[in-house]
Amino acid sequence: MSSMLFSEIADLQISKFANIGAFAILIFDFCITFQDEVKWTWTRPWDIIRVIFTISRYLPFIGSGLTAYAALRVSGPPAPSLAENIIHIIGIVAAEGLLVVRTWAFWRKSKRMLIGLVTYSVVTVIAAVSINVLPNHQLISAGVSTIPGQDFYSSRNAALVYTVLALFECVILALTAYKKFSDYRQIESSIVNTVYGGSIFYMLCIIAITVTNVIIDAVFPIFDTLQVVIHSVLASRIMFNLRSSHHVCEMHASSMTMMSEAIPYGQLSQMQTNDLERRSNV
Repeated sequence: MSSMLFSEIADLQISKFANIGAFAILIFDFCITFQDEVKWTWTRPWDIIRVIFTISRYLPFIGSGLTAYAALRVSGPPAPSLAENIIHIIGIVAAEGLLVVRTWAFWRKSKRMLIGLVTYSVVTVIAAVSINVLPNHQLISAGVSTIPGQDFYSSRNAALVYTVLALFECVILALTAYKKFSDYRQIESSIVNTVYGGSIFYMLCIIAITVTNVIIDAVFPIFDTLQVVIHSVLASRIMFNLRSSHHVCEMHASSMTMMSEAIPYGQLSQMQTNDLERRSNV
């Protein structure tokens, strides 16, 4: 009994550190990417993408903040409240929504692909929520805590929720990788490599933390907040990366147009040369 009690106390401490550490990561990333957010989102109109981004970017502050506050309680962190669970779910869904929009854009905004992605996303959300709201029907067995006032009966179904989520993310990654290697396999372009390579790398990081949660939550759920934070951080970085790459593409296309217009009349003027140099350094 004493060894079991010691093990659960250690699990509680790890849970506290993980929740508070995840909140610290979210704040740190916000500070170092705030300039990118201002540059690439604040000047754009309020469309569906910006709404999804705002939810994915800022809602995790509320959810992870509430969880971090609960972790600092002297009596130990209680079971997550319904409000925290709802906030975490909406935050992850919004982050996945950014990945869906990005994948749709990679597929040249194909209507058929959009219908497929939206349908698969809805099925994934329904499956994940259905598994998560089964408090009296644990799909993965869990024991009762020996620490007075602590209950770890629920939330081990989260391992199955994250399994569904990991499968969804693997499908998104496969679609992105297929488009890259099918359409741009023989094209050597730094812009293409930046757009697809960066997105694939971030997707691999998201999948890695999701798979980690699948493994760990089957034993003891401690990384739920970190899951929400990593989704928010990496999904935002993917969008900033795409906005930046799109800006570079526009500047490159504008420079090529200027050169094609100037070449028939001889060499570029000094003003045109200076303008091209300025654009290339942006």
